[in-house]
Amino acid sequence: MKQKLRVLVAEGNSREAASTLLALFPKDEDSLEMTEVSGVPTLMASLELVQPEVILLELALAEPDPLYAVRWLHRTEPGVPLIVIGDVAQREALAGCLKVGAMDYLLKGQMDAPTVNRVLSNAIRRNTLEGLTDLLRDPLTGLFVRDGFLTMGAHMMEAAKLNGGDLVLLCAHIEALQEIRSKFGQSAVDCSLKEIAKLLAGSFRRTDVVGRIGESQFAALAVDAVEPSIPVLLQRLEKRLAALNQEVGPQGPLLLRMNAGFWNAKDTRTFVQLLDSVEVGLRGAGCVSEESDTQAKAIV
Repeated sequence: MKQKLRVLVAEGNSREAASTLLALFPKDEDSLEMTEVSGVPTLMASLELVQPEVILLELALAEPDPLYAVRWLHRTEPGVPLIVIGDVAQREALAGCLKVGAMDYLLKGQMDAPTVNRVLSNAIRRNTLEGLTDLLRDPLTGLFVRDGFLTMGAHMMEAAKLNGGDLVLLCAHIEALQEIRSKFGQSAVDCSLKEIAKLLAGSFRRTDVVGRIGESQFAALAVDAVEPSIPVLLQRLEKRLAALNQEVGPQGPLLLRMNAGFWNAKDTRTFVQLLDSVEVGLRGAGCVSEESDTQAKAIV
């Protein structure tokens, strides 16, 4: 027997998302188990009973503080993809939801069957993929190891090709890690690695991917990021590292060498090739790529 997809929906009277879901999953196919609730309190109370695989929440039902509601819901069920719903005027709030736990969003008036199917499929696929790649996480930092990062990156690149999206890939290398080890021991090295991992994870959205892809090297992939955002990203990381270095231990300030590259849907490179090009720049073996990426470097 085919397993039903369990979806928990908190939506207003329009029932636009619910109606589209019913069209995507006809009753005669018996492939959808949809539970509709009237608001966030009822949604929270239904989680244990329904055990949803996907949650849809309209922001209007999460007033007066939608971001708090999304954060609360995500912390309660971090393993369940959360898709938020709002109108065009709420784009800023919807984007904010992605930073506090939502996996994607839908716009009212634009929830046709292909759009809802794409968002739903991406959420389920990514959640399943993250479950598989949890086996490929670094035990020290909790970030993806190189194989896990490559797996997630290739998946996100394929999704960006279909959606016409853009990607920004950042690589960062901790300088003088061996010197820290020789002077202060492995515990100081571990502390430094965990601090940088925390800094990077806190600088990107939940929908982005962060990994520790070498002993002293990290990488982060930002989805739907535009090329001009690279200098802004590097500047933000500089400021956060400077703040971190004000509270470092006896090993002294941490130094990061960073390089970033841009990719769009017209780019023919694979994810491995994109990562290679950014890593080459990180090592100082090349400047701006002759291909269609823009790279920026910084020693901070």
